[in-house]
Amino acid sequence: MNVSTGALRKTTNDADKDQVFRDPQTTIADFNFGEKVASVFDDMLDRSVPFYGEVQRMIAELAADFVAPGTNIYDLGCSTGNTLLTLHSCVPPGVKFIGIDYSQQMLARCRAKLDAHGFDRPCELLCADLNQGVTIQNASFVAMILTLQFIRPLYRDQLIAQILGGMNENGCLILVEKVLGEDSIFNRLFIKYYYDFKKKNGYSEMEIAQKREALENVLVPYKLLENREMLLRAGFRYCDVFFKWYNFCGIVAVK
Repeated sequence: MNVSTGALRKTTNDADKDQVFRDPQTTIADFNFGEKVASVFDDMLDRSVPFYGEVQRMIAELAADFVAPGTNIYDLGCSTGNTLLTLHSCVPPGVKFIGIDYSQQMLARCRAKLDAHGFDRPCELLCADLNQGVTIQNASFVAMILTLQFIRPLYRDQLIAQILGGMNENGCLILVEKVLGEDSIFNRLFIKYYYDFKKKNGYSEMEIAQKREALENVLVPYKLLENREMLLRAGFRYCDVFFKWYNFCGIVAVK
């Protein structure tokens, strides 16, 4: 089956449109990935993550060169399953897919999406909190797409070490993150450009401000170089940037 990134998109009706922060809220609760967010998450990705479809295409290209038959692919923070579907048609047979997410609501939508697209690979979906660690085995490819930024900084080095420990030699880790600018002048500019991007995609000033407040204690970004140093410190041999757009980046690391 050939599943392109374009196939993951669908016409968005009001029920599927991200309106989580449309109405004024007197008290802004911390952002979470419950049903309210899960039900509109795909639209949220399309409108909030620059070049999301292109990044998925690039991940598929990298996976095609690193995934080995008889190994496992992990998607940590698999949400609604977009990356699992993207990888479906580009990796060799005899590969097992494992998706992990702490939100049962996200996993339910992931299962439904995989079924709807005729996903026919061996696949296991697990509910687990990555802050508590993860068990990785026989992995040739691990993806963390906009996931590590939600892991408490105290646990990030340990999590990366556990991932590395369960990967095969020459295994590949893909890390896509929102990042801080290396200097404050760039950080301010990049954030401004990012909010302009969101406005062009239909978000109001109030929506942007309320979501920013909700994420303040939940999404803790590192600088690009801090992420790179963390990966090298854990023991990855090679590390490079394969995508960069202002305050978003994609990093590839090889064991």
